[in-house]
Amino acid sequence: MISIKDNRLARLKRKKRVRKKIEGQPDRPRLTVFKSARHIYAQIIDDSVRRTLVTTSTISKDLKSKTKGISGNIKGATLVGETIGKKGVKKGIIEVVFDRNGFLFHGRVKALADAARENGLKF
Repeated sequence: MISIKDNRLARLKRKKRVRKKIEGQPDRPRLTVFKSARHIYAQIIDDSVRRTLVTTSTISKDLKSKTKGISGNIKGATLVGETIGKKGVKKGIIEVVFDRNGFLFHGRVKALADAARENGLKF
């Protein structure tokens, strides 16, 4: 039986491996995703100056009322993806590098990525 600690360590190893290869630049920042059991978070980060440009999550003020009861599932992830896409385009960010943060590109992570693409981000 695989323990939770082993799963977490495996994800952190994948995260480390992926982060060696991708980096957010001023012309193409990094869109990173983190998911917990109850919520999902997304940030657009410029790694050259180590600054977060845009952020949103299921617990942010503008989405908290919309995600009541659906914050930990695909519908919540889709709302976060739409919001991060719209906020990014509003700030003039069109192209990003996608960082799945060691999570598998499946389910909530995929739903967030697809929603962000539909709302103007290219990656």
